[in-house]
Amino acid sequence: MTKTILITGATDGLGHATATHLAKQGHALLLHGRNVKKLAITAEELRALPGVGVIGTVRGDLSDLDDVAKMAEGLLAEQGGIDVLINNAGVLKADPATTARGEDLRFVVNTFAPALLSRLLLPAIPAEGRLVHLSSAAQAPVDLAAMAGERPLEAMEAYAQSKLALTMWSAALARELGPDGPVTVAVNPGSLLATKMVKQGFGVAGNDIGIGAEILSRAALSADFAEASGLYFDNDSGRFAAPHSAAADKTKAAAVVAAIEKRIAEYL
Repeated sequence: MTKTILITGATDGLGHATATHLAKQGHALLLHGRNVKKLAITAEELRALPGVGVIGTVRGDLSDLDDVAKMAEGLLAEQGGIDVLINNAGVLKADPATTARGEDLRFVVNTFAPALLSRLLLPAIPAEGRLVHLSSAAQAPVDLAAMAGERPLEAMEAYAQSKLALTMWSAALARELGPDGPVTVAVNPGSLLATKMVKQGFGVAGNDIGIGAEILSRAALSADFAEASGLYFDNDSGRFAAPHSAAADKTKAAAVVAAIEKRIAEYL
């Protein structure tokens, strides 16, 4: 059975590779990106593949939560339902690295935006649907002051913290939704895949990006993930695993989740 799948950051790297993988299976795709021209080019590339389903596009700037809210509002108005949301978009290095509000861009794009988009789109996602959140092998204890924009961090430090924060939030959402709600799962798609982020951040060509596209497709559709709500999948080890040990501290994890919810509350 084909699904309707929204993929953020679908015009480049892992998002593009995942969209291509899923399009070849005939699924209806909603491709998100910031650049209208790149979105149009990506959509035409996928529509040219044999056996593809409906390919739609949606523009939105994930560094601007106002824009995320507007994007979600448009999707809810236009879509009958979204079976799977893949929160793929992310950022490591950026200039400037802070938003107009003074927040670190990594936390906004990698944590707040996917949390907000997930919350806003939940009414369109069926109980058997899935929310797949891009985590990373790079995880670090979250500095709440830094997440609030009160203390600057180096790019990799902010990236690692933002990914653990999203992983914590995914687990908390799973507890809230319970066994009858959509699956919400965090996935490390694989370390140092051949993406622009890896090339810019680490100066290496990277590993086969198909590794990441395959696991994200599995997380979105396969029976392997049907009971995975609240879990973290580490594709480097090929198994469900514990995230960074900081996530096991219930008090600290709750504080991180509360801070995320406070930040996005004005849009809900």
